[in-house]
Amino acid sequence: MPAPSASLYRRSCLATAVLLGTLALVAALPAHAVEGGLGRSITGMQITSYVGVIPPEPGMQWSLSYVQYDGKIGASRPAPIAGQVSLGLEGDVSLWAASGVYVWPTRTGRWNFASMLTVPYIDADVTASLQGPLGNQVRVQDSASNLFDVYFAPVIAGFHINEVQHLSFGLYVYAPTAKYTPGKLANPGLNVWTVSPAAGYTHLFQKGTLEFSVLGGMDWYSRNDDTDYKNGLVLRTDTLLVKRTASGWGFGAAAGWLQQVQDDESDLADRLDGFKGRSFGVGPVLTYGKKWSGGEHVDVSFRYLSEFSVRNRFEGDPWSVSISAGF
Repeated sequence: MPAPSASLYRRSCLATAVLLGTLALVAALPAHAVEGGLGRSITGMQITSYVGVIPPEPGMQWSLSYVQYDGKIGASRPAPIAGQVSLGLEGDVSLWAASGVYVWPTRTGRWNFASMLTVPYIDADVTASLQGPLGNQVRVQDSASNLFDVYFAPVIAGFHINEVQHLSFGLYVYAPTAKYTPGKLANPGLNVWTVSPAAGYTHLFQKGTLEFSVLGGMDWYSRNDDTDYKNGLVLRTDTLLVKRTASGWGFGAAAGWLQQVQDDESDLADRLDGFKGRSFGVGPVLTYGKKWSGGEHVDVSFRYLSEFSVRNRFEGDPWSVSISAGF
């Protein structure tokens, strides 16, 4: 079977860069249920357009992304953070990321391959209600602003079932490259390795103007040796439906389900019955794409998610903006 036409999927290079930049950002929030109550993934925020497509055109693409998240864990849900148990935890986080995606040259066929690297920057404010020396509750605030943990994917493989159905398989790795200070509520880094294999599927309808995509993955965490805390395995599924118009605008919705399937491991986690988390999220998506006669193109994506039915995790309304360009 012939490979998909370059004209049909030219923009998917940009969508891939936007996707990977967004993935890096939503993974960079400063609390882990998992330690701290958040973890690498946010419900419904991992997937963006053409998640199943690695395009046939080789070359380098760039993207800039921003994510804002304001969430909290109520006082009725104790959460482990900084080696203590918090009765009430709030986080306000802003993240920026620059991403580079290289699509490797391959022969005409069903398979294409890419690699990516993202360097994020974090600005975080965290407030926790901790137990004081006399047994009373004390509200403590902390902040961090610095480079965050580097995020990369050595190989992302794409398989073209036909011209309208596509699969992708990626191995995403978060390295503990940023500064981490034990005992601080807010840290630029998480002090753990995270390996996140994921598989995506994209189906295009109505001559390519209607897209349905789904992404499934898992997050495996190493142990935080400074706090002797190990987060349990997290499974996640995101879906996306977008209708694009001849004007370049697109609109649709995204939804997600995040489920922790293993207990956290530590003395603190044992006190909290394993602190396994779960969350659901849904919200609108808005996109815009512009292409010029010389081949230059720019894609912009905006997303807003509202989380609900949350257990042992931060609950909030994250939103993101991503801009990607090719020349």
